[in-house]
This record gives sequence, structure tokens and C-alpha cells, in this order.
Amino acid sequence: MNKYRSGSKACKWFMAAGLAAMVVGCGGHDGQVSVPAGGGGGGASGGSGNPGPAGAAPALGAAASFGAFGGAAGMTNRGTQTLITGAQGQPVSIGSTGASTLMTGFHSNTSGCIYTETPLNIGGVNGPLNTAAPPPPCGAEGNATTFAAAQAAAGAALDAFNNLKGRPGATDAGANLGGLTLTPGVYATAGGALQITGSDLTLDAGGNADAVWVFQMASTLTVGAPGAPRTVILAGGAQPKNVFWQVGSSATINGAGGGSMVGTIISSAATTFSTAGNPCCTTLNGRALALNASVTMVNTVINVPAP
Repeated sequence: MNKYRSGSKACKWFMAAGLAAMVVGCGGHDGQVSVPAGGGGGGASGGSGNPGPAGAAPALGAAASFGAFGGAAGMTNRGTQTLITGAQGQPVSIGSTGASTLMTGFHSNTSGCIYTETPLNIGGVNGPLNTAAPPPPCGAEGNATTFAAAQAAAGAALDAFNNLKGRPGATDAGANLGGLTLTPGVYATAGGALQITGSDLTLDAGGNADAVWVFQMASTLTVGAPGAPRTVILAGGAQPKNVFWQVGSSATINGAGGGSMVGTIISSAATTFSTAGNPCCTTLNGRALALNASVTMVNTVINVPAP
């Protein structure tokens, strides 16, 4: 049985093993639910501690406290309303294995260190900025300690990327996830690129707060279209800390500004949020970890889930 059907003219009802609800698969993407092989969704999988068919969330280790990471290339903020904070009030950080001078438009709300801010480019971080030398004017960062933290985060993010990339049994839900409601599982597409356009994406845990989603991309991730930001909606107890996007090249998140993305994005190339000149706010409830390139944000709010 195909796990997902698009283009069929008739609607067919499927009973997924262990699911309490029927799953509808209709002609277009809108309203369809994709059920991974191996037993379905969050509600069916049972109680606490059962992540479902995707398996347990990968260990993020030293990268868990980072709201954003810009490889060795650094990070850039545009706008005055960017904020990286802990969703549960925990301290967080951003960083790069590159020099501190590659971080522009940010300041630490804990150390007071400022990284090339201007009146039009001010971004707050509720924790340290971890980079290599030289130290910024405050003198408290850009040292051996912050460089070691950045190196550890880079290694942990790469390990998580490879873990996610290697997970078997992906369901092909099509290249555009907009308008779908997806149960827990591993998802990919033959073309290698995923997008969320046209409508929002819903992730439904079916009452299982431990349910995990893994999205695998050989190339790009694109959320939103010109003038039309999109949002990932969590339902049935789904949690941001259990959603993962493994991106083989670059990720573009709501270039039009606005919208709300969910999950930990680990990209091989650059990750960008919004576009210069857009008002507040583009939101990520998760993390943006770019392994080999920069992270750029414009009036972006990142709420980092507690590990």
C-alpha cells in the first residue's frame, strides 16, 4: 500500500494499525494525513517515552543550548526586534567557530558584550555569544572558553545531522508539505527538496508528547512564498523539541517575513530568516544550526526549547 497518495480522484479511507482515528487521503494535498509505515501516529504509539516510528530524538549535546549557529562563517542580524531566548527561561547562546568579528548586529543580555550593532540592527541574546578570538570590546567573550564551546557545538550539530540523515524508512509525502497534517515519522521526497507553501503544515502527535518527526532533505528547505509566510502548527501534544529538519544545502524560512517555524533546523549551507526591510516578526520555536555557512535573520524571534 502506498503510504501517501496524491492525484487520486476518489477518497479512500484507511485504518492505520493502532490509530484510533481514520486517516483521509484525497485528491490534493489539503487535509491529507500521511501515515508512516510501522504503525502510525502519536496517539497510537502509546504512552510516555514512545517517540513513534521516527525513533528517539537525536542527542544535541553541546549544541542544545544554541538558538543559532553559523558554522565558521558567523551570523548577521538586521532589524531591531531580533531576540534569541530560552522558551522555558533557560540561558541560551548563539555562535560560530569563526572570529567574533563575524557576528554582527547582536548583543548579549547577560555579559553585555556588543557585536557591531547599529541603530537599525540590534539583536538580543539571553546568554553568551560563543566564538573564536578576538574578544569584543567588553572583553568577556571571544576567548579560549567561548571558542571551545563553539567547537563542541559544531561537532554535536554534525553528529545530529548525520544521525538524522541516516534514519531509514522515510515516507514520501510529496515536495510541498503545505496543507498536510502529518503524524510522527520520517519524511523525505524523491526530488530532495521540501517546501511549505500555499497552506500551513500541521504536525499531530495524537496525544503523545514524546512523538518525533524527522524531515530529510538532500537539498533545500523553503518555508513560505513571496508575500505569503507559512506556519507549522503543532497539535495533539506535539512539542518543538521533537521536530527535526536535516537540510542537505540551504534553508530559507519565510523570506516575506512573518510566519512561525517549528523545530531544530540543521543545514549544511546557509539558513536565512525573512528579508531586510521586513517588519517584526518571523518566529522559530527551535534552533537554526548551519554547519558550513552563515545564519542571517531579520527581526527574528527564536524560542529555544529546553533539552
